[in-house]
Amino acid sequence: MVINRRNFIRKSLAGLISLSFIESLKLNYKFKKPKGGKLKMAYEWKFNPRPYSDEEAKTLLKDVIDAETTDWHYNTHHKGYVTFLNNIEKELESADPSKANGNWSDIGELKRRFTWNHSGAYLHDVYWDNMGGDGDIAKGPEVVKAIEENFGSVDKWKTEFKACSLAAKLSGWGLLVYDRLYSGRLINVLVDEHQYGAIWGGVPLIACDVFEHAYYHKDGPGRAKYIDNFINNLHWGRINERYKKFCL
Repeated sequence: MVINRRNFIRKSLAGLISLSFIESLKLNYKFKKPKGGKLKMAYEWKFNPRPYSDEEAKTLLKDVIDAETTDWHYNTHHKGYVTFLNNIEKELESADPSKANGNWSDIGELKRRFTWNHSGAYLHDVYWDNMGGDGDIAKGPEVVKAIEENFGSVDKWKTEFKACSLAAKLSGWGLLVYDRLYSGRLINVLVDEHQYGAIWGGVPLIACDVFEHAYYHKDGPGRAKYIDNFINNLHWGRINERYKKFCL
């Protein structure tokens, strides 16, 4: 086939112009990247699985919460904290820090809700991990020894832990924490909502959710009964592993 010289030149020039335009776009895109050559993306928080399936939860947790609560407490309430953590991360990317003030600002409210949702997501991870056992303290030798050293006996620990859980507001938590950054002790802590009353550097080992939605469907206003059932359902093997991982 004979190719007309003028058409050949015209097509070649058009191709070169197109390639130059594409390369120009690539260069411009590169110039827009931040230092390090990577585009900054909003951090993605994960909705962590429980150590048992949704179906298994109905049986393993039946003495503490009813079957419906095992589902919506995890798949709606807990998941919601993670969902909104990710929404907040995205909103923070466009929030203007120069408009921050003590009365009201987008960044102030986003940061305030960040703490709420972060604490809610994390404490629920601990809560589900704690449950599903038979309450046998012999399965947690290292952490039980630490409890006895710090409280005098497991029974004395239980008495104070239950009192903390009962004394929290109608939305709160009773917690056994390891005071890692200050005294190095095990301490029972009362937390209102998810974060008020928490101590800096405290590693939660046991977390009892005493928000009313955690127990009302089964026990109504019987918070004390729910706490007793929670303690009797503790999985001391997993608690012991948590203690060894974060506290020793």
